[in-house]
Amino acid sequence: MGESFIIILAAVAVFVFVLLIGLFKRYKRCPSDRILVVYGKVGKGSDSMGRSAKCIHGGAAFIWPVIQDYEFLDLTPISIEVNLTNALSRQNIRVDVPSRFTVGISTEEGIMTNAAERLLGLSQQNIHDLAKDIIFGQLRLVVATMDIEEINSNRDKFLANVASNVEAELKKIGLKLINVNVTDIKDESGYIEALGKEAAAKAINDARKSVAEKNRDGMIGEANAVQEQRVKVADADASAVEGENLAKIKVAQSEAARREKEAEAQKIAIAAEKVQSAKALEEAYAAEQEAENARATRDKASQTADIVVPAQIDKERVEIAAEAEAEMIRRKAKGEADAILFKKQAEAQGLFEILTKQAQGLEQIVKAAGNNSKDAVLLLVADKLPELVRMQTEAIKNIKIDKITVWENGSEKDGKTSTANFISGMYKSVPPLQEMFNMAGMELPEYLKGKSPGEIQKMAEEVKEKQEKKAPGKPKTPPEEGK
Repeated sequence: MGESFIIILAAVAVFVFVLLIGLFKRYKRCPSDRILVVYGKVGKGSDSMGRSAKCIHGGAAFIWPVIQDYEFLDLTPISIEVNLTNALSRQNIRVDVPSRFTVGISTEEGIMTNAAERLLGLSQQNIHDLAKDIIFGQLRLVVATMDIEEINSNRDKFLANVASNVEAELKKIGLKLINVNVTDIKDESGYIEALGKEAAAKAINDARKSVAEKNRDGMIGEANAVQEQRVKVADADASAVEGENLAKIKVAQSEAARREKEAEAQKIAIAAEKVQSAKALEEAYAAEQEAENARATRDKASQTADIVVPAQIDKERVEIAAEAEAEMIRRKAKGEADAILFKKQAEAQGLFEILTKQAQGLEQIVKAAGNNSKDAVLLLVADKLPELVRMQTEAIKNIKIDKITVWENGSEKDGKTSTANFISGMYKSVPPLQEMFNMAGMELPEYLKGKSPGEIQKMAEEVKEKQEKKAPGKPKTPPEEGK
């Protein structure tokens, strides 16, 4: 009795252990790369009808023995190469669309059930062939609804249409489209290749055009910059010359006004008139300068028109050469005008300096005479007496005395011999000082008429002595600057 109880208890224990082991083995866990499909008695669906299978992804389930069983669906992606050939486009042009699709079993609720119903038990190759057939049909359908230009240029739209149509059909068997890659599209007639060549040629031409335009813009910009620089430099030079001329004119006017106010004697007035004459000459030279500049400008414009107008028909290179030649001509004309201007200015400056020195000398003579015009004229005439006497003696200096025979009879008159009277008569024939002034178109002052050179010299010495008494230490002779 005791032994039988122990046997029964051991048997029950073994049965329980075996039952537990069996139950533990029926509890199945689903790995992440698979779908656990439980089929058999799995409950009712939403339509109150029995469900065909229960799909579990990322979890676990207890598989009841006898009434349920299970299998796994592999989620490994399947790569399908689809080389579609001779597919008709909307334009009835046959095209080849080599492509590669990547599909896999979907993990979406509902689509997993489709996969369990249609793909459970199939190998990866069988699933590959089934999906390839579906993709072929849908790819032909998409190509038939699009133009070749649209397929070739708008790849995003083509791929979107392919993905939309193919994925909708793949979902019916529980598959999901992961990726679509169209490698190249060709057609039998070479239409796509021609479009590519046309696009490439257009791109090359556009690039060449862009490069040419940029080069042209660069050359034009450089030429404009050089032209602007030349114009500004010329304007600056002209402004500088104009400023110098205006400054010189103002200085000349100021000097003339000062000398005119200080000058009281008639000779100073004459000197002032000469200064004004020099100023008139300077203005005339300036007018000549403007005329020369205008002529140079006209010549430059004419030459530029003759060169630039034909050059505009040629290429940019000829235009730049023409501008360079015009610039050389302009510089040459400007150089000639500047040379003429400098020559005229030098002549005017020389004359101005001479008249200025004469005026300064006359001014000092008048100051030396105590600002007395009569004494100033007396000093001036006395200073020139030696030269006047020399001119008088010029009249008889070339007479050959050795060719004259004088018959001397020894008679004397007033204590002089005939020879002495002859020589004295010759000297008396020399024109007096007043007549020399009259012959020169000038007139001696009243207080000097009838005076001999000696008397004039004596009067000048008296004036000098009188001035020395008033201002001792000053030079006795008039300044040399006015001679």
